Amino acid sequence: MSLLQFKGRVFVENFHLGVPYHELTPVRGKGLSKKASLHGNLIIEGDNLAALKALLPTHHGKVKCITIDPPYNTGNEGWAYNDRVNSPMMKNWLGKVVDRDDLTRHDKWCCMMLPRLKLLRELLRDDGAIFVSIDDNEVHRLRSLMDEVFGEENFITTIIWHKMDSPKNMAMHFSEDHDYIAVYARNAEVWRPNPLSRSEQMLARYKNPDGDARGPWLLSDLAARNRYAQGRYPITTPSGRTIEGPPAGSYWRVRKERFDELEKDGRIWWGKDGNNRPGIKRFLSEVREGVVPQTLWPWKEAGSTRNAKQELSQVMGLGPAEDVFITPKPSALLKRIVQIATDKDSIILDSFAGSGTTAHAVLALNKADGGNRRFVLIECEDYVDSITAERVRRVIKGYKHTGVQRTELLNEKLSWATLRQTDGLVAEVEALEGREGGRFDKIRKEVKNDKLIVTGEKRITERTDGLGGAFSYFKLGKALRKESMLHPSKLPSYEKLAAYIFFTATGEEFEAAGMRPERWFIGKSRNYDVFLIYTDEFERLKDMALTLDVVRKLSRSKRDKLVFAPTKYVDQEFLHRHRITFQQLPFEIYETAERLAR
Repeated sequence: MSLLQFKGRVFVENFHLGVPYHELTPVRGKGLSKKASLHGNLIIEGDNLAALKALLPTHHGKVKCITIDPPYNTGNEGWAYNDRVNSPMMKNWLGKVVDRDDLTRHDKWCCMMLPRLKLLRELLRDDGAIFVSIDDNEVHRLRSLMDEVFGEENFITTIIWHKMDSPKNMAMHFSEDHDYIAVYARNAEVWRPNPLSRSEQMLARYKNPDGDARGPWLLSDLAARNRYAQGRYPITTPSGRTIEGPPAGSYWRVRKERFDELEKDGRIWWGKDGNNRPGIKRFLSEVREGVVPQTLWPWKEAGSTRNAKQELSQVMGLGPAEDVFITPKPSALLKRIVQIATDKDSIILDSFAGSGTTAHAVLALNKADGGNRRFVLIECEDYVDSITAERVRRVIKGYKHTGVQRTELLNEKLSWATLRQTDGLVAEVEALEGREGGRFDKIRKEVKNDKLIVTGEKRITERTDGLGGAFSYFKLGKALRKESMLHPSKLPSYEKLAAYIFFTATGEEFEAAGMRPERWFIGKSRNYDVFLIYTDEFERLKDMALTLDVVRKLSRSKRDKLVFAPTKYVDQEFLHRHRITFQQLPFEIYETAERLAR
């Protein structure tokens, strides 16, 4: 497989390995959970690269669906929100990591995306998938990067989202009406999409003109283009007409014996007069539940950019001239992704959270089907609290919004006769305005489809009920570096150090619920029971050690044991007899505690 080459690649292709783990600090006043937890719905404020690394101890291999809307990199320096690859935080990161002045905007984009994609892959379940929204500016580079990170054998498809509900007539060349969504699985042999529910229009196609007791059915063509050795034979209709064979260039899709069985079972339709070319009846009661997802998503089903702005404006209570977010995605689009890619108890991750549409979609689906899906949103821009989290708060608790109630007052077809009497028509409209004006805030007059339409408009305030749920709000804290842990004022909590130790030592996710600090036990891995002898109370830290008494207590465990402590007072042969592997904590904490305690 060929690799995409870009300036700065040498600095970032393994950069994710050196990203330090960071603390995730709860900000309780901004969340809606009674107790902050990393195991429920999350909104994380901070650089998404560091935040993804910070999630590894708790979410490694647990995320069923990742959906991201990274910067589209349009080249417009007036970028906003999901186009801000040149945001202050990103420019600062690129300056520190790559530190080159000759990067093009495409180089910058590739430098930004590669390490993030590598960490996202680590978070996916074996049966998980990632959906990445993009447009023509970077879709070809995105595909190359994702082939490298996820493997080209795990490419599933590229979805076309028809995002515009009307053309851009001011476009120089073409009205760009679509975006792409690149879909990759962690393992394409394992991942399977869920079927989508049939729409009302789909269900309406099923009829029952012959009153079949098996219910409504849809007619399927008996002829097909695929070559079939037994697919050419004459058929006689109930009216006695002989059909010599299928249409030219096609074959009957079943052999003669199978056709006779279907006819005997009443599954062949000859038309009302019994003389038509036969078709096969497909009963609604027998088809699979739902339909296979297609790669073309029209805006009427998945929402449009206009729908997205209207939806966000309604939730945030904006006025007609206000524009809080330039490029939001509609919740209908994210709902469709989540429906296809998750179970009812799945974790959904969005590390370019933007306006919070992913959380909105997850909460709406949970409300609809009683699911317990959990979202994890990460956003680094300064609107994470005021827009991302605020939207989620409002859809959880409910919100008021203003709308326009329209009442049609006149609908007059314009003909030559009415045009010859324009004075009378104008007088009628003026009288209507005088009579009805007090009921409405505005009387709108327009000519549409050869009709004069007069509409009364009145602004009203309504309330949308909340979807329920809660979330914890975390802020990316300090890095868990060796040097930052040596001072007594910076000692990490027992649980934070346990998470760090467990994941880095075993490569497996850490479960805080299984931890037993009173027995130094922090979790079970595939190969070990893992223990941590430690306290964040600095005056007691110098007394922490693996001693004979501690070994005797740990020996109650019959499995191999991995023990972390500042130091040990037992010899290696003794530890071997008790199936203990000792690891000194990854910093000189014991010596520092003794030195500073003197």
